[in-house]
Amino acid sequence: MRLFRLAKIIGVFHRYGLDEFVLRDTSNPLLRFVGWLLGSRTHKAARGERLRLALESLGPIFVKFGQVLSTRPDLIPPDIAAELSLLQDRVPPISKEAVKSVLDAAYERDIDAVFTNFEWTPVASASVAQVHFAQIQLKVGDTFETRDVAVKVLRPGIKPVIEGDIALLRVLAGWVNRWSADGRRLKPLEVVAEFDKYLHDELDLMREAANCSQIRRNFTNSPLLYMPEVYWDWCEQTVMVMERLYATPVNQIEKLRAAGVDIKKLARDGVEIFFTQVFRDGFFHADMHPGNIAVRTDAPHIGQYVGMDFGIVGTLNDNDRRYLAENFLAFFRRDYRRVAAAHIESGWVPAGTRVDELESAVRSVCEPIFDRPLADISFGKVLMRLFSVSRRFNVEIQPQLVLLQKTLLNTEGLGRQLDPYLDLWATAQPFLEKWMKDQIGPEAVMKRLTEQAPYLSQAIPQLPRLMHQALERYNAPPPAPVARTMSPWVTVWLAIIAVCMLAILGTLWIPLLLD
Repeated sequence: MRLFRLAKIIGVFHRYGLDEFVLRDTSNPLLRFVGWLLGSRTHKAARGERLRLALESLGPIFVKFGQVLSTRPDLIPPDIAAELSLLQDRVPPISKEAVKSVLDAAYERDIDAVFTNFEWTPVASASVAQVHFAQIQLKVGDTFETRDVAVKVLRPGIKPVIEGDIALLRVLAGWVNRWSADGRRLKPLEVVAEFDKYLHDELDLMREAANCSQIRRNFTNSPLLYMPEVYWDWCEQTVMVMERLYATPVNQIEKLRAAGVDIKKLARDGVEIFFTQVFRDGFFHADMHPGNIAVRTDAPHIGQYVGMDFGIVGTLNDNDRRYLAENFLAFFRRDYRRVAAAHIESGWVPAGTRVDELESAVRSVCEPIFDRPLADISFGKVLMRLFSVSRRFNVEIQPQLVLLQKTLLNTEGLGRQLDPYLDLWATAQPFLEKWMKDQIGPEAVMKRLTEQAPYLSQAIPQLPRLMHQALERYNAPPPAPVARTMSPWVTVWLAIIAVCMLAILGTLWIPLLLD
């Protein structure tokens, strides 16, 4: 089965003439021989169109790869980036009959009994699902109100296709892991496992609806981002129903500008939303290509982002967030030694790595891009330098950060499209400095102590007994002939610890008792 899928991929690439991207290096004898075996074909369609059609025919994983590339015209030729942008929401839709079969199976009743109106022509069609507009009757108190909604319908039969491609990726990752010198460092099997998990999550629209609700709750009353309301009574694993939003796609810049949107502010707000989700919430939208983002242009909310398609989200634990924040802040301050030290402390590079050598390598990558707008930065060159440094210092890929890296790539690409002269560093630095202060300042310490108060109230009364047991064990006669006595400083420190813990407990609970 996997060999059949691999043969199909090769066949599709050859049919659309994509082998020219790989076989154009005629100086390589092996590639020249493969090109001779495959033969040459003439194609009337442009290379970008052929690439898009090939990715569409190969399925969701390949479409998502094209979506990421479409946001980076600085990394690929503009004609190809423009054509791949059609993959964001213009994948060939499934038929009306297929949509109806999904809805009938989900609701087990006639579609007219579920929606008062349903538009069978989709407004957006992506690799995993497509979206239709409809209307529902929502009970509010004792009355019913008509609500405009967007209905997301999962493509039937999509799961086996994804699982087949994941199985093939797992085989390829196994080869890289076994035969490549960088296999251990790149952790290909772990990366594919992460990818597998997120893709399967995307196939459950109830999970996507929960993701939407969580981000909506995180940004309640925020002027930066609005998330649609989910109508849970109409949601199933294969169907998601949410509030219909009237907004303009973020990549229609001239239309937004004509509506009075401040495009430069929009770019800055996008950076702030990204860092807020990552560092404040540890829960972020991880599929932020332009097909999933729009902007409101109505007077009360002009310039407010609107989020769509929440199937892929990323999460970060406290340790990853702290190390990432330290790296970003040290980078913004050009403290390359701290960047190097943070990488070693986090275990992202081997413990025996010399800090001064890694510091020098990081400086060589970062220094050329400082104080420069996005338009003046060659992201391709930066990536090549980073890959070189990673290999030299055996930097290990962190599978849990792969989605974050993909999202950062999307965010930087979006910022580049909105405002090529955006100073990414100046925009992000104040936010991160405030976040770090909130994490390690006095208020943060008191907040954590308050959260731990119930545990401390149970543990602290046991301290005298535990201290007494510790003292007895320490002063017990050892089996060796030489007697052992406890240093008086140990007693002093134990007493100090006990007093401090009692003081903390009093600080937390006395005000509550007085109330």
